[in-house]
Parts: sequence; structure tokens; C-alpha cells
Amino acid sequence: MDPSAVRSLVVTFDDVVSAAEARRAGRPVVLRATPPFHGRMRARLHVATPERSDPPGGADGWTVRDPHAVHLDPWALFDADAPPYPTPADTEDRLRAGDRPFSTDAHHDYHATAVAAWRRAIRRHRREEARVRTADGTRRVRIGWLD
Repeated sequence: MDPSAVRSLVVTFDDVVSAAEARRAGRPVVLRATPPFHGRMRARLHVATPERSDPPGGADGWTVRDPHAVHLDPWALFDADAPPYPTPADTEDRLRAGDRPFSTDAHHDYHATAVAAWRRAIRRHRREEARVRTADGTRRVRIGWLD
């Protein structure tokens, strides 16, 4: 049950983006790989419970507190140049600064457009490797993306 056996981790782009969006909203959503650990693992979207997941530490983003699972911060799978997620407050400010009149419906549409643009842009910032923290130390694993 040692995660050091993992050489590559496969994730779906939609799971990673959904988890990243949820984490921005403060929800404890991670990508989770469960034992038995082997060379190629699939990580799936998972809502972590407080006793099973810490906030991810450092650049590696992995938390291995629960001996029965490995949790990965979805933001650790994007490079440092990744565009920030558009918050409702940011899109409201941009909308109010423009020439269009502000309304709740206009803001909703404007924000939905900004999120869709972010989803397209973030695709170009996917990492091909991540660092995994194991009992024997930190090591790199390959990230395989399913679109």
C-alpha cells in the first residue's frame, strides 16, 4: 500500500478543472488515488473529509495522511503561469468598468463567458509531472491527461 510504486498518474482534464474550481470556492475537493498502488494509477474527483486530508503543502500538492489514499491538490497540476480563476467579484468589476450597463443577468452571462475562456486557457498550462511525497521522500511521477 505504498504510494512510492506509482510512476504515472492519469487524470481527466474535466475532473482536474472541476476540482480546481471547487477548491477556489473553499470546498475540500481533491484528486484521489486509492490502493492497491501500482505503476499506473487513475486519480478521480473526490470531496475530502477533514480527517482524511490536510491542505496541500508546498509545491508538490500531495497529502498522504490517510494510509488508504493519496490526495492531490488540482492546482498542483498547472504551471505557475496558469491564469487565475475569474472570481465573481473580478468579473463584476470588469463589467462595471466597461460600457455595458450592469445587471445581475448581464453579470451572470459575463462571468460564465469569463469562466469558459479560463477553461480554454488553462488547458495550455497543464504539467506533465508532479512531485509525490512518500514515506521514502519526494519523487516525481508522470501525469497522463485524458481529454
